[in-house]
Amino acid sequence: MKKTFKLSMIGVAAAASMSFGSVALADIMIATAGPMTGQYASFGAQMKAGAEQAVADINAAGGVLGEKLALEVGDDACDPKQAVAVANQMINKGVVFMAGHFCSGSSIPASKVYEEEGIVMISPASTNPKLTEEGGDTVFRVCGRDDQQGQVAGEFLINNFGDKKVAFIHDKTAYGKGLADATLATYKSKGGEPAMYEAITAGEKDYTALVSKMKQSNIGVMYLGGYHTEGGLIVRQMREQGMDTVLVSGDALVTNEYWSITGDAGEGTLMTFSPDPRKNPVAAPLVAKFRSMGIEPEGYVLYTYGAIQAWAQAVEAAGSTDTDKVVKALKSNQFETVLGNFGFDAKGDVTAPGYVLYKWKSGEYDYL
Repeated sequence: MKKTFKLSMIGVAAAASMSFGSVALADIMIATAGPMTGQYASFGAQMKAGAEQAVADINAAGGVLGEKLALEVGDDACDPKQAVAVANQMINKGVVFMAGHFCSGSSIPASKVYEEEGIVMISPASTNPKLTEEGGDTVFRVCGRDDQQGQVAGEFLINNFGDKKVAFIHDKTAYGKGLADATLATYKSKGGEPAMYEAITAGEKDYTALVSKMKQSNIGVMYLGGYHTEGGLIVRQMREQGMDTVLVSGDALVTNEYWSITGDAGEGTLMTFSPDPRKNPVAAPLVAKFRSMGIEPEGYVLYTYGAIQAWAQAVEAAGSTDTDKVVKALKSNQFETVLGNFGFDAKGDVTAPGYVLYKWKSGEYDYL
């Protein structure tokens, strides 16, 4: 039976009384990395907030193995080449654990660097199956996978929009195309016939040609494998052309920045995401703490926090930061975190509840 490590051990409710100036003298170096700049920077800000608070709380509760943690923050801008450069920088700085990256297209190549150097990596957000299917023993994630997310989304489309023409759109990224293809595979396996399958270029501002094509084809539902920036612009441009087409997408829409782009045009947007950890009663003190600091712990704030919790508890179980011992502990124990109680399977995937549907309404997202 797997041993469960209690949440109190890392002091979720503990006051972060230690300044980051003093944490800089820590003995154990860990890191987070993601899009701290660029069009997906809102997700990088989520990861940074979660990682900083996790380190502060762990240190306030006595640290890990009696030693303090120090946090390095890397900016990969969701660019694969930059992610590899960041990974090498972190290795050179002596980091023993990476709570990252965000985009699957960055996590997959970066994971090869960490694996080669014997560094544990737990992604809070990368959902492409290849990350753990092709990754080594040191690669983990606390989020779900696109094949799981695609199954939920594909079945939802069949069950709720069987009378609508559905377009499948992706942004050519490892995440976006992977998610769209996984959703399409389930949709087709249930008897659905896609009315359109198109690729877009991420970062563009004008999607009117695509919107016009969908309007001519009488598309009732657009499934997007992509991010909130493109999704928001497409929705806005659909409404400008008088279309009431429903946007359905995935977990890359879990940022309030989506509504900042769409305004009321985003009303009714649907998306899949893991269960909202803000609703976990155990996480209530931490959620309140974030909000008292003016930070809404949306999206991947708590997923990054939980990734660091799991690693810290595994180190305590192993009695060492030695990679082999920590990996063994990660795969043989249960961890009690702000995300709930979970473990990892042999591939490094999390053993936690899967995906649920959310709906955007009046500027907020909540369970459908």
